Amino acid sequence: MKLKNNMLQQAVKFALATTTAGLFVSGSVVAADESTEETKVNKNVEKIAVVGTRSAPRSIGDSPVPIDIVSGDELSKNGSTDMLDMLQASVPSFNVRQQPISDAASFIRPVNLRGLSSDSTLILLNGKRRHRASVIAFQGGGVNDGAQGPDISVIPSVAMKQVEVLRDGAAAQYGSDAIAGVMNFVLKDASEGGSFSVRQGEYYEGDGDQTVIDGNVGLPFTDEGFANLSFQYKTADATSRTLQRPDAAALITAGNTSVNDPAQTWGNPEIDDDLTLFANVGLDLGDGKSFYMFGNYSDRTATGGYYYRNPQNRGGVYTDADGNLLVGAMDGNSDACPNIPITSGNVLTQQDYIDNVANNDNCWAFNELFPGGYTPLFTGEINDTSLTMGTKGEFKDGFLDGAYYDFSGSVGRNKSTYTLVNTVNPSLGANQPADNSFEAGSYIQLEKAFNLDISKAYDVGLDEMVNVAFGAEWRQESFEIISGEQVSWQQGPLAEQGFSVGSHGFAGFSPESQGISKRQSIAAYLDVETYLTEDFLVGAALRYEDFSTFGDTLNYKVTAQYSITDEFSLRASHSTGFRAPTVGQANVVNTQTSLVNGELIQSATYPPTHPVSAQKGGVELTPEESKSFAIGGVYQSGDFFLTVDLYDIKVEDRIAQTDKLFIDQNDVNALQGQYPNPELLLGGSITFFANDFDTHTQGADVVANYTMELFGGDTKLSLAYNYNSTEVDNAGLYTSDFKVKRLEQGIPEHRATFTFAQDWETFSMFVRTNYFGEYFATHADEPDIGDTYGWSKTGSSAVTFDAELSYYATDAITLSIGANNIFDTEAEKLQEVSSDGSYGSRAIVGGKYYESGPFDYNGGFYYVKASYKF
Repeated sequence: MKLKNNMLQQAVKFALATTTAGLFVSGSVVAADESTEETKVNKNVEKIAVVGTRSAPRSIGDSPVPIDIVSGDELSKNGSTDMLDMLQASVPSFNVRQQPISDAASFIRPVNLRGLSSDSTLILLNGKRRHRASVIAFQGGGVNDGAQGPDISVIPSVAMKQVEVLRDGAAAQYGSDAIAGVMNFVLKDASEGGSFSVRQGEYYEGDGDQTVIDGNVGLPFTDEGFANLSFQYKTADATSRTLQRPDAAALITAGNTSVNDPAQTWGNPEIDDDLTLFANVGLDLGDGKSFYMFGNYSDRTATGGYYYRNPQNRGGVYTDADGNLLVGAMDGNSDACPNIPITSGNVLTQQDYIDNVANNDNCWAFNELFPGGYTPLFTGEINDTSLTMGTKGEFKDGFLDGAYYDFSGSVGRNKSTYTLVNTVNPSLGANQPADNSFEAGSYIQLEKAFNLDISKAYDVGLDEMVNVAFGAEWRQESFEIISGEQVSWQQGPLAEQGFSVGSHGFAGFSPESQGISKRQSIAAYLDVETYLTEDFLVGAALRYEDFSTFGDTLNYKVTAQYSITDEFSLRASHSTGFRAPTVGQANVVNTQTSLVNGELIQSATYPPTHPVSAQKGGVELTPEESKSFAIGGVYQSGDFFLTVDLYDIKVEDRIAQTDKLFIDQNDVNALQGQYPNPELLLGGSITFFANDFDTHTQGADVVANYTMELFGGDTKLSLAYNYNSTEVDNAGLYTSDFKVKRLEQGIPEHRATFTFAQDWETFSMFVRTNYFGEYFATHADEPDIGDTYGWSKTGSSAVTFDAELSYYATDAITLSIGANNIFDTEAEKLQEVSSDGSYGSRAIVGGKYYESGPFDYNGGFYYVKASYKF
């Protein structure tokens, strides 16, 4: 394994510094914040993981690969109730950020494990593959551009028994996507008891008010089973970290009284009626057999803002290519309604506008409908459902006598439906919908699978039995596009007069885009694990998978752990892996508005084999392929636990959305006869998905936990540190230097957390310190062309603090108060002046902060919570 010369030195120095100073924290790996009762009884119980092995479940200290276990109680010790934010606070190699004005990525945020894209981490629920979200992150902040991972945010902490985070490549064990690792969400399985809680909070600035009500109940399912049910209901107001845009302020100064202040909102979306239901059912059938079933129903509506449309210069709506006021003739006679030069700061006061537009029923300009400009609002309704059923047990005779089997079937579906309000289809002119609302259509991701897993232990004369596991899987994945209502995509009568087509901001899906794309795969695997001696554990896995779209792949993994003493062991792994292109990435059609050089332009995404993409070099996608190496050590003595792991991951032919490719007249000419009305693409840009670059990621994880008696109570100290560095190799035609810089530096190389948790008879508390290293601060809509980045800079390192205090009013009732970012550490501010001396990104974007920052730009958040356990 090749490591950068200074990587290990940096990692060790930083880990020692953080340990010595006691500043940087985490409640990672072992649950640091369990309830008082559980902590007192179980504080020394080993944490057992199911993920990462096909043998019997192992403690995380006996695992040949690094695994974090985060309990449901620990997850809930957070101001945020979004599972993504909870995991980021507990697992430093896990990163997620807010996504303002990022289309559907604002509603289903992409994540990163070990610096790789969100669809490079496999998500399991009770050990079974979780389906993807239907949302593709078209504005994914560089690392996640075009990623399509599962929607983790629908999983509530109240339903969780624990979360197992396998930080190692595992495609040979579990299949596609497990390049960065695996996250297994384990549902509660109690047959009695339960909880109910109410939480209320808001940001220090007085917005983002959030209410969460959740509950869990364990019920007997006959005398031999359980039915564990959970729910969560959440609402959250929008936040605004907005500045009035200079162009809007100039309009107001010029006398335009229809401009809002602020003209747009830059912040978190509003969340309405976010309801999630989870169920986990198990039944002992006798004779060593059992039945299980689990699933969820989730539904939420989120509304976010778009950029302000200036009535003096928004091309295709208010102005033509020369900057003149765009005037349309409703009777089709464009000669009777010439465009008007804009010669003042408020075109509404120009006499030629008054005479030829305001007082002319035939000549139309959008200044009549929205004289102060407009800001579209984007609403997404996200519906997520899943169901898994299976049976497992032990064979009692025959060749497989004594072997254990697990046979299951599962189905998962995620649907996202998009609606725009306060916008227009410019080509329709004056004939807009009465409420200026457009249903743009839907995406649906549907996955089905059947799995058969068999394991049996064989005595071959070694110190321990040899565990042999084998199995097969059949999967079908489909991605469906449902067209929007006609007015959202219709080419109206003014299209030929220079007005753009489709609902502005996010054009509706046309009937030509509608359809279902499918893919099937079959897989078979073999997994062997044993102790060659009492101290030497080895394992190997081999997996063959065949896809109906691009062919087959074969991957392997080998692992080993050697116990040098009772307290100290070394471990290592090597594996190959792959990530199949998603059906959505290969077939999606989308149109959105992007900010390029301070100007809003239409940008469309097409399948890579579509004629428009092929004209720019698009070809059919192939899988990403990876090689991973890891080596580490585990030290455990009494109440002290320490792991150090180094990793090296190479990924070839990575799939991502291309940079924007602008359409010129030559493209239009070449597309004649292949694409309807290619001239409508002129002046805009397109993207598609391509295998266009390789990456080399190296890093180190350090995790330490220590429990003791202190201050008359039980104390737990938890430290977790991650160093992660990525280099881009062989960048292709579609990957700009700017994108390379975002991939390499967009996520901090150094992340650490340190948690101090304390329990007494009637009180408990924790303080968590979060450290974020320097990073490349940029904006999602900064131009991804050229080599100068006028909006970007190196974001400073930062430290934030979280804290919570709980009072056990009775054995059943707990009252808590807490805050995230308790000292209101400010995020990195956008620049006020750009490199050329003009208005900076703060003015152009209309926001205060870089949304690419590693922690919440909204500032401090406080909350109160009341819980009842029974």
